[in-house]
Amino acid sequence: MKLSKIVAAGLLSFSLMTNTSLAAPAWELPVSGKVFTNDAKQIYIAQEMNKFYKANPNFFAAPDKWTYEKIDVNGVNVERLANPKQKRSKRVVLQLHGGGYIGALSDWYRDLAVKQAVLTDAKEVYMVDYRLAPKNVYPAALDDAAKAYLEILKRGNKPENIIVFGDSAGGNLALELSLYLKENALPQPAMLILISPWTTFETNLPSRTTNADRDLVLGKTNPVMYNGVANPVYGGTIPLNDPRLSPIYADLRNLPPILIQIGGYELFVDEGIELLKKATADELNVTLSVYQGMPHDFAMLFPDLQESVDSFAEIKAFVNLHMQK
Repeated sequence: MKLSKIVAAGLLSFSLMTNTSLAAPAWELPVSGKVFTNDAKQIYIAQEMNKFYKANPNFFAAPDKWTYEKIDVNGVNVERLANPKQKRSKRVVLQLHGGGYIGALSDWYRDLAVKQAVLTDAKEVYMVDYRLAPKNVYPAALDDAAKAYLEILKRGNKPENIIVFGDSAGGNLALELSLYLKENALPQPAMLILISPWTTFETNLPSRTTNADRDLVLGKTNPVMYNGVANPVYGGTIPLNDPRLSPIYADLRNLPPILIQIGGYELFVDEGIELLKKATADELNVTLSVYQGMPHDFAMLFPDLQESVDSFAEIKAFVNLHMQK
């Protein structure tokens, strides 16, 4: 079923799509996950990544009775998922996806959005399919993220009820969005949840070398993305250490609480640590968790592992600690 109509209040149009043949109950947080010794864990991760590269890219179907919309917000492609079990909730998720600023919103992120809604008891999730480099350089993605955030506010949602998720490049974008809001005297969201965040476009931190072979997601085994973060194109001619690209050099004071989750084997582990140091120096409420033996974006790609289950549970607890339903 496909429907389209004109909507006021800044939304130019949307299409509502359902696929009842594929619809299934929504994901639930598992009680436990698969546990391996480290060597066996790396074999499992390598096998799963091999499946990932061969997977059907069109596997997503919204859970049964959920609403799934594609929205045009003043020229920005945004997708919305609404959870029918949380109609009374005030919580809203804004998801900023990863992909080195060169990879588009995918079904992996739509699936992740369902998990994020369930974990946070959110009534809806907005996913921003922002413009990509190299065709669109800074500040294209930031402008798109800001439009989406402001649209969420226009819809009557209060900023203290908005949870911003960002992984990898999306983590970079989440930080830059929060900095943009501060610079423009706009209200901050309730919190930032940053998964494997890319916090500097520089390439000189030690884990970029020491984990190049151990990170089975973003390291040398994935040459496209490995080269993408080694030679970033989104910044155009802006220096790599400019705070607009590398938020570890920005003034982070007055940003909302931040949860950082990183894998001990990932390329960006030192970037997460540097963000913790800077956020602490700027007197933020910040939490960093390092999941040993895990690669980049592990919870999205390997949700069955115990470490992933633990990371999901940590997100749920962090959200409930810092905001009301």
